[in-house]
Amino acid sequence: MPNEHLELVWTACPPDSPAALLGGLCYGPAGETGLPEVAMARLGVPTPDLPLFSLFASRQPVEHARFGALRLWRHPDCLFAALSVEEDAYGEALSPLREASRVAYRTLFDALEKEGYSAPWRFWNYLADIHGDEAGLERYRQFNYGRQQAFADAGRSVNAAVPAACALGSQRGPLVVAVLAGREPALAIENPRQVSAYDYPSDYGPRAPAFARASVSWLDGRPQLWLSGTASIVGHRTLHAGDVAEQTRETLRNIRALLEETRRRLPEADFPLAALHYTVYLRHPEHQPLVAELLAAEVGAKLNAVYLKADVCRADLLVEIEASAGHPLVRLP
Repeated sequence: MPNEHLELVWTACPPDSPAALLGGLCYGPAGETGLPEVAMARLGVPTPDLPLFSLFASRQPVEHARFGALRLWRHPDCLFAALSVEEDAYGEALSPLREASRVAYRTLFDALEKEGYSAPWRFWNYLADIHGDEAGLERYRQFNYGRQQAFADAGRSVNAAVPAACALGSQRGPLVVAVLAGREPALAIENPRQVSAYDYPSDYGPRAPAFARASVSWLDGRPQLWLSGTASIVGHRTLHAGDVAEQTRETLRNIRALLEETRRRLPEADFPLAALHYTVYLRHPEHQPLVAELLAAEVGAKLNAVYLKADVCRADLLVEIEASAGHPLVRLP
């Protein structure tokens, strides 16, 4: 039975019950909702210009607080926090994005410690011009540099027991970082088909990405699964460059491997593909029908997925899929 103290809500309407809202993000224009805005268009729908709100909600009371750019939503057992950071504020740094990333993560780590939810379960990261050059290094690699520096500065491990995460390129706008955290740590899960991201060779940048392939958290003794952004990578190399169909199939093989590894590590976290709620990021909008068809063929009639236009972290990747399970999904008009 899914845990009903944490619900995922997908809606094109602004939230009208803030008392139950446990935080979230808006893909598209957020208006006056106060939620962080990520410039990504929804794909495969008749009205792609409408905003898409990805929200967590709870049947238990939630408290909301705002400290400058930092927004916090407190649940008795978990917390959602998010902030938007303008890189221009660090224009004098060698890499404004690297410094903005470091500051964003330190701000969130400090907030989690202060609020008593010191265990991050899952991070979301969105940055503009992800493949652009900044101070002689790709911007995604500058982001990884700043993120890892913040982990180290906060005394947190960068190569074990790290949270799940994604990092995608938005069309414009500030750096947006959000986290779902709890009072008890999640179990980090790695994919036996892949080199752990934190062990990537230096070919991928001077600082490795700091995330686990998946994590499992608990509420009321029930597991929730958080799959990181997953793509067509085996070992540490991209496979099927230029072929979105094969990249999608390879991504699904990696998701299956993660589900199998999760069951091996934690038998009670037995989630089939059809139990997952998917977010699919696509570099090229015209690929959406084909990817949706392949995903439906693999998952079946119970597929729940949204599709967003985004730049995946590697320039040779065309599709990335993240997912979660163990909590109800609510769809609103």
